[in-house]
Amino acid sequence: MGIVEMPYAWPTARKAFAAFDGELGVELSKLVAAKNIVVLAWWENGYRHITTKKTLIAKPEDLKGVKIRVTPDKVRLDTFRALGAEPAPLAFGELYSALQQGVFDAQENPLSIIYSASFADVQKHVALTGHVWGAACLVVSKRVWEQIAPADQAIVQAAAAKWRDEQRKMISSSDQDLVAKLTEKGMTVSKVDPTPFIAAVKPVWASQEAVFGPALLQLLEKYRK
Repeated sequence: MGIVEMPYAWPTARKAFAAFDGELGVELSKLVAAKNIVVLAWWENGYRHITTKKTLIAKPEDLKGVKIRVTPDKVRLDTFRALGAEPAPLAFGELYSALQQGVFDAQENPLSIIYSASFADVQKHVALTGHVWGAACLVVSKRVWEQIAPADQAIVQAAAAKWRDEQRKMISSSDQDLVAKLTEKGMTVSKVDPTPFIAAVKPVWASQEAVFGPALLQLLEKYRK
């Protein structure tokens, strides 16, 4: 399932939507079905961006030696090592104080989390790197799902699809609003050219080829081009 959040997998959210509403979503749903989980719809967590206290990130070289908190998975750690940073995992509940105390200089999250967690109080810059686009998977236990009558399953499925589309619209519109709100709080919000970042993380993709296998990777490539 980690293929969902490979670095720079999705140049646009629209391409990701097509993939998860299409064949890639079907294949990934089969994987979780084997664990007795039914996927009702693929929603969205949005793009993740980098915030820093000192360094304004414009290119991978700016991350050299920057200690950044990341989620505790191998691909995310490898991604930031490839970008020259010094990544380390930490529980989210401890992140604000760690940034405040200078244990970390940087972190990465969607704009909604950056704003709601009040990181503007302890960080100065937001680089719109968009290094990861995250899916949100709306699921239900297979055991529970099979206890629901087919007619009611159809109602739930229709609601899941309706709010999938609405939630995606909400993410898009809220991101634009959040840039303005973070700027008002004194943060510098800047776009970056993704080209050198994409080049820097190519070794991460190569290291994961055997993990995901050719079938899933071919599906991914079909939709992201």
